[in-house]
Amino acid sequence: MFLDNWPISLTMLFGSFIAGASSEGGGAIAFPVFTLVFELTPTIARNFSFAIQSVGMTAASLIILDRKIKIEKKAIIFSSIGGLLGLYFGTFFILELIEPKLIKLLFVSLWLSFGVVLFIKNNILKIVSNSDELKVSNYEILFLIFFGFIGGIVSSVFGNGLDMVIFCFLTLYFKLEEKIATPTSVIIMAINTVCGFVLHHLIVKDISPLVFDYWLVSIPIVILFAPLGAIIINKFKTESIAKFLIFIVLIQFLGAIIILQPGLKILLYCFAVVSFGTTVFLLLLKNRKHRQVLKPKI
Repeated sequence: MFLDNWPISLTMLFGSFIAGASSEGGGAIAFPVFTLVFELTPTIARNFSFAIQSVGMTAASLIILDRKIKIEKKAIIFSSIGGLLGLYFGTFFILELIEPKLIKLLFVSLWLSFGVVLFIKNNILKIVSNSDELKVSNYEILFLIFFGFIGGIVSSVFGNGLDMVIFCFLTLYFKLEEKIATPTSVIIMAINTVCGFVLHHLIVKDISPLVFDYWLVSIPIVILFAPLGAIIINKFKTESIAKFLIFIVLIQFLGAIIILQPGLKILLYCFAVVSFGTTVFLLLLKNRKHRQVLKPKI
């Protein structure tokens, strides 16, 4: 099986490391590579993302808990509640409405909007996410559930995305440090992917034998490299983590455009998604919980 499917194992070597080291799950690498490079269907790519992240991100989560890396339990609890509701809603009411090619490009477009705002925050506005504690009021609990619900819908389509949405909300609105928001988002996504895998395997029953083959040749890789990513990233500075994320989303978007060569109509859809996502994230940044002092220019 390894001889037949070694490109899958190699893909997940990088994907699982990034999953443990960032707010991107392994599906953020697997989904575009599977659909754009290997030309697999979005259904296979999504289901594989759920399957492999249920192992890799769970392994990373166990390392995070074992090493007592700082996380925010309130964010995990309430975002996961919304995420599970969104996962169910998206699976049964959204999936059939989107054509496969458009799904591929919407994925990278949504991530690009995240990268744009992260760049604006760190390099133009020079805003520092310096809060090491999440103080949540009653109505902000509803915000966590709501954004978890939106992220759950995104994950239901791509097999990934809840972690990114919550990471953005925590860092942009609550000013939570990236070094705390990252492991928090990893645990949130681990919960969501396990439930997504169970949902598609036992209820929807659309996980093909091919997905299980890919899953088996990837498990030995991700249980090592996802925890390794979680350990290593905790030693990096916040600015380095942000630059790392921006680089990944930019490469994903450019690669998708080059490979798929979409027409004008789909490009306009992508532009709309990037614009909408950027606007939402900027509104979060503008209305963050407490005004911050700009980082002094050196």
